[in-house]
Amino acid sequence: MRSIYLSALGCALGLGAFAQANAQATVVVEPTGPTPMFRVVEISRTVQAVNYRHRSGVSEVGFAGTALMPSADGHAKVRSKRGTMEVEAEFGNLTSPTTFGSEYLTYVMWAISPEGRAVNLGEVLVGDNDRSKLTATTDLQAFALIVTAEPYFAVHQPSNVVVLENVILADTKGTSEAVEAKYELMERGGYLPTGYTFDPVVLNANLPLEFYEARNALRIAKSEGAEQYAHESYEHAAELMKTTDGYAIGGHVDKKPLIASAREAVQTAEDAREIAVKRIEEVRRADELKASSDAQANSQAQAANAALVAQQAQSDAAKAQADAAKAQADMANSQAASAAAITAAQADADRARLIAQQAQQTANQADSDKAAMRLQLSEQLNKILETRDSARGLIVSMSDVLFDTGRYSLKPGAREKLSKVAGILIAYPSLNIAVGGYTDNVGGDDMNQTLSENRAGAVRDYLVQQGVGAQSVSAQGFGNSLPVASNDNSAGRQENRRVELVVSGDAIGSPANATTGSLR
Repeated sequence: MRSIYLSALGCALGLGAFAQANAQATVVVEPTGPTPMFRVVEISRTVQAVNYRHRSGVSEVGFAGTALMPSADGHAKVRSKRGTMEVEAEFGNLTSPTTFGSEYLTYVMWAISPEGRAVNLGEVLVGDNDRSKLTATTDLQAFALIVTAEPYFAVHQPSNVVVLENVILADTKGTSEAVEAKYELMERGGYLPTGYTFDPVVLNANLPLEFYEARNALRIAKSEGAEQYAHESYEHAAELMKTTDGYAIGGHVDKKPLIASAREAVQTAEDAREIAVKRIEEVRRADELKASSDAQANSQAQAANAALVAQQAQSDAAKAQADAAKAQADMANSQAASAAAITAAQADADRARLIAQQAQQTANQADSDKAAMRLQLSEQLNKILETRDSARGLIVSMSDVLFDTGRYSLKPGAREKLSKVAGILIAYPSLNIAVGGYTDNVGGDDMNQTLSENRAGAVRDYLVQQGVGAQSVSAQGFGNSLPVASNDNSAGRQENRRVELVVSGDAIGSPANATTGSLR
């Protein structure tokens, strides 16, 4: 069985208070502004996954309740069919999802791939005697199964309210292999941003659950900015909600039209929410890019102006020297004229020196601006990865935890950090980025050289994929030839297994105390 590591980065809105609630709970809050603020909360879990053999028949796995619902249990049959996997699950002892907060109205079963992709397999409705059944299909062959509490059935990202996880049985069919994977969880309470409230809600047994899921989906979409950033989709969802309200108020005996309208409203609202989140992030990155580009353009303009002033000063100085020579030649004709000419020449020389001094001051200011930009870029990069200044440029260091041992495929954590680094470097298109790969002395020199080249190439290719100009990124492997620590112990060897980005260019100049250093 595969042991999956779930390092969950829960991208949630605000701090949202979490409270125990029952079916009669009400929640009251107010919007704080048109644009929600984001934060990141790290959560980790472990769960086992199975690589089910293609078309190998039926395999069974069990389910065990987590600390949030220890009494819950269940089992599932997984049938491998042509082109798909069919999952037939049954659960018991499920309590109302509103136990975890009034925003949670239902349960959803997920398939999690070893690479961390979460697939919504469908809604788990609590039935009679607190038992539930669900049959679903997935195109994944290797996956784990979990059940989470959610505000509505159409969510695309699991919450961290995990109530059930699959457990491997003695007769579970499948191959075993140790892997690491990551998937994102919505933080508990993350559906309620700080300072935002829903209208008071009281669950009515005469109305189907889908009605309240639709209200949840629409309000959550609004809280994440969908009304502003995905207006067309949000308005469509709102119209569907009005239609659903009409069915509810009309008291129709046949609940099918109400449920169909409510489910369509849920799906449309979830689409609007996802569009809004993406557009908010695009606006933020565009603003940062524009600010950095404006600062760089201003620095370059000042440097160009300083060069023109210096050139004019040199021209004026040359003219002053010519005037002084002519004055000396005229001295032979008239002592008085010569004295007057010398006085004029001295005045011109003084003026030329003053202009030269002003040009030097302008040049110094340009150097100061470059130093400020270098410091700003260093601080931005250092928030993501360790960054130090050197004569060769800013050196961004990445340890060997970015790769599996002996491999050069980037881990998810490495891709996440490099994506953020790329977002910063895009704002400095004139800079050069040299990617260097290094290894310890374990293994042959040829193997280490090839591994270092492949790792450096993998980092370069990923930066280019994220939008960094291909012409500005180079890659080189140095094998084990440049250790920064002793290879006689594991701590030293770990330091030596690294990838470094050397960021340089005229736009950020050089440090004031720069000296020629090694490739480290």
